[in-house]
Amino acid sequence: MPNHKNKAVAANPESQPTLINRYLFPVTIGVLLLAVAGIGWFLFASKPAPVTYTPVSTPVAQPAKPQSVAALPAIAPATMVDEQQCQGCHSAQVKDWQGSHHQLAMQEANAETMLGDFNNVSFKAENETTRFSRKDDGFWVNTPGIDGKNADFKVAYTFGIAPLQQYLIAVGDGRLQALGVAWDTEKHRWFHLYPGQGVTFKDPLHWSKPSQNANFMCVECHTTGLKRNFDAANNTFDSQWNSLGVGCQACHGPASNHLEWTAKKTDLIHAGFDVDLKDKNATVEIETCARCHARRAPLGDGYTVGKRLMDDYLPSTLTRELYALDGKIKDEVFEHGSFAQSKMFDKGVRCSNCHNPHSTQLKAPGNGVCLQCHNTAGKTSVEGVDGKGLQAKNYDSIEHTRHAMGQPGSQCVDCHMPGKFYMGNDFRHDHSFSIPNPERAQRLGTPDACLTCHQGKAGDAAGKKVTEQFKLWNTVNANTQQAPRYDESLWLIRNGQPGAAQALFEQLQRSNLPAIQRATLLTELPAYPSEQALKLATKDLSHPAPQVRESAVHAVSAFLPPPERASLLTPLLSDPVKAVRIAVARDLLGVARDGLGNAQDSWNKAIAEYEAVQKSLAERAEANLNLAMLYQADGRSGEVESLLRTSLQRDPDFHPARVTLVQWLEANGRSQEAQALLAQSLKEYPDAALLQHTQGLSLVRAGKSQQAMPFLRKAAQLEPQTAQYGYVLAVALHDSGKVEAACEELERLLKVQPTNRNARLALIQYYLDNGQEPKAQVLLQGWKKMNMGDPALK
Repeated sequence: MPNHKNKAVAANPESQPTLINRYLFPVTIGVLLLAVAGIGWFLFASKPAPVTYTPVSTPVAQPAKPQSVAALPAIAPATMVDEQQCQGCHSAQVKDWQGSHHQLAMQEANAETMLGDFNNVSFKAENETTRFSRKDDGFWVNTPGIDGKNADFKVAYTFGIAPLQQYLIAVGDGRLQALGVAWDTEKHRWFHLYPGQGVTFKDPLHWSKPSQNANFMCVECHTTGLKRNFDAANNTFDSQWNSLGVGCQACHGPASNHLEWTAKKTDLIHAGFDVDLKDKNATVEIETCARCHARRAPLGDGYTVGKRLMDDYLPSTLTRELYALDGKIKDEVFEHGSFAQSKMFDKGVRCSNCHNPHSTQLKAPGNGVCLQCHNTAGKTSVEGVDGKGLQAKNYDSIEHTRHAMGQPGSQCVDCHMPGKFYMGNDFRHDHSFSIPNPERAQRLGTPDACLTCHQGKAGDAAGKKVTEQFKLWNTVNANTQQAPRYDESLWLIRNGQPGAAQALFEQLQRSNLPAIQRATLLTELPAYPSEQALKLATKDLSHPAPQVRESAVHAVSAFLPPPERASLLTPLLSDPVKAVRIAVARDLLGVARDGLGNAQDSWNKAIAEYEAVQKSLAERAEANLNLAMLYQADGRSGEVESLLRTSLQRDPDFHPARVTLVQWLEANGRSQEAQALLAQSLKEYPDAALLQHTQGLSLVRAGKSQQAMPFLRKAAQLEPQTAQYGYVLAVALHDSGKVEAACEELERLLKVQPTNRNARLALIQYYLDNGQEPKAQVLLQGWKKMNMGDPALK
């Protein structure tokens, strides 16, 4: 099992700056974007008319929970106990656990636990030097702090044991920060987790910044029973845990009732535990592991054993930032997201079928784990796994692997679980168990096990031969394929190719599509509006998987104005899973103020849950902004400004809060104060595209369009991939009479985002305004081929 103790900074360097905005709070950022838009984000009038449809009346079924997470009989809530009490009865499990990555996930810093070289050695990154030393009984680092000045900081805890060890620094107010320089336990050297990025104290990636706060980002999965215990009034932490490391109760839950059961042999269900990890429903175990082994956003302070994963977290879909088109791991996503796509997941395979959960080691050496099911008998020896469809074959032979025994390529994981290095030297295997196909990979631009080895001068000939063989195989089998492939369809969808909408609709009509893939496709649906798209999204509101229902809520909301979608969404205010309830409550905020009839009480409860989620995350700038937006929409305007300022106190680099505060001040007649704040912000953050964009819009509102242009242009240059910046710049150019320049900007934008409907519609209009009807017709015909049912075409 990949070492999950080294996840103190859970992302690849190239995507880390967007980690907070894109991942940590996906459940909240929707309110941010919608609310900011409501305060003046989109100000230009040259926008397409909103898309509207006739609602589809589809009853919303209430999906049942897995068997083991149903309501339990009323008994006293279990509490955490000293885990030394587990060892007497469970000696075999304890023996496996001792010395494991789970046990040693987090330790106090002392001579026995510290692996790094602290003998007065220095490590120089691009712009900062860190010195490691011993003083008294402590381990110290001298490095630039949050103010950029070098200071001595004492190491409080270790994180991980192999292949790297990271260190947590106590900086005061209960805060633990993850140092950006780590120790390579294999090469015995110091290295920076973000090489080549020139990280300094001004960078959000710096160890002293909120993105590296271990209380929030890391400690939960390295301890048992963590409560962050953030004090919002004093901006301090009093984080507490039952024990360091991943102990028994981290997975099995509080054990007080179990101890009572062992003493009295009462009839308590699950022997006194709130969950039975051996339940025949594999979802129970898999979601238990996914609390740490998934890329997810928290919905509170800790989790409750026995609840669904999405009662406590919102797992990410297969976004283009995190996963390749075919679902293979791209950014640091851990294991759950890739495994949830696999046929093994569908057949009931669970984590413990392959891994010993106590030792974290594989249950058999070499190919032995895979041979439990994939063997010459064509039968599985694993209880609870559906063996239908298994082929009797010698998968361990050279005839199958095409590689000599003992050589690279002869192991199942080499071809079916390719991986990547994260955090500098930590190799993680993909868990989607894909079949390599280099020809398709080259065509789609996805990673492939064959191409990973057979590349460069030494592998060119072999790689070319293998690719040609697969090309022939793909051609022969193209006509016999029963359903369109997910990855090939997604390539069409995300690249705005002819047939994209049809490919999307066909995928969503598949009954055997993995839930995480279905949820991902639903996030693509708003780019392809049609009556058919609305029907498909509406149907998935009653899907048994909560992640699908949550994505379907957002898809329906993209197609219908609030009053019209209310009848479809209100049944989900009583959904059994919290993430779905709060998504609906937030979505219906505008309608609820005018009353939701019989659903009003359900909405009141769900929106209270949403508010509680934000308050439980009060240490985060994003949560404070979301509360401000909630209170603004709910008429509690007296609390908005203080929450916006608190957001900036939590993270001065969080520009959405700064922009919202500027717009709030303007809207409340304090324009001079707003302009002063914006001017100072631009001085401090000249390369922040959002601030440049905001200054441009402010000048437009003041009737100074020509002065606004440099700011709008710089925003689009700083972040050319952000559609709104390019679109607004193009509109501004058009309105100032520079039609050709506007067309050029929209043409550029469509190359980056070929599915951008606003840009496409505006460009067609600008072509017509500029006497370029042939170009407009080409663009229009391409649009029809992409999505014939788009209402804008009517």
